[in-house]
Amino acid sequence: MSNFPAAGVYNIDPVHSTFTFVARHLVVSKVRGRFADFAGTITIGDTPETSSALVTVQANSITTDNEMRDAHIKSNDFLAQETYPTLTFQSTSLTSKGGSEYVLVGDLTIRDVTKSVTFNVEFTGEGPTFVPGQSVIGFEATTEIDRRDFNVNFEGNLENGAAVVSHKIVIELNVEAATVVEAQG
Repeated sequence: MSNFPAAGVYNIDPVHSTFTFVARHLVVSKVRGRFADFAGTITIGDTPETSSALVTVQANSITTDNEMRDAHIKSNDFLAQETYPTLTFQSTSLTSKGGSEYVLVGDLTIRDVTKSVTFNVEFTGEGPTFVPGQSVIGFEATTEIDRRDFNVNFEGNLENGAAVVSHKIVIELNVEAATVVEAQG
């Protein structure tokens, strides 16, 4: 296996990819959630530096397996999904750390606030698919953001001052993307 995928344009396969996050709740436990509706394109150049990614996530597709909590996260206290229906990520650089590890920097937009974030990325492989002439690539990526940087400022506190929801949010991506095969006429 090469440490970098073959050049080409790959569409993210949402059926075989996950966009998840983790936040602390009441300081002691972790709440995990995911976005179910997202799409994106990864353009692999001849080198990491000439590669890019663009991803769009639908805010109303968030799920934490609890309808009441999901409604609260979609509300103005957090994502304000009626006003800001999408979250986006547009890469600005990709550099090799050696082996199959990379650093992906890009602009993350939540609630119309755009900040640069850095993902640690591992290229997990490449191979054929069930579709003749199509190939698939895989990546895992993680970053940590402070939700307040994106105007997600809900500040529920307990009597002792402890935060109900942490400011720190860990984002974890597991991405499978496939080349587009042109239809035979």
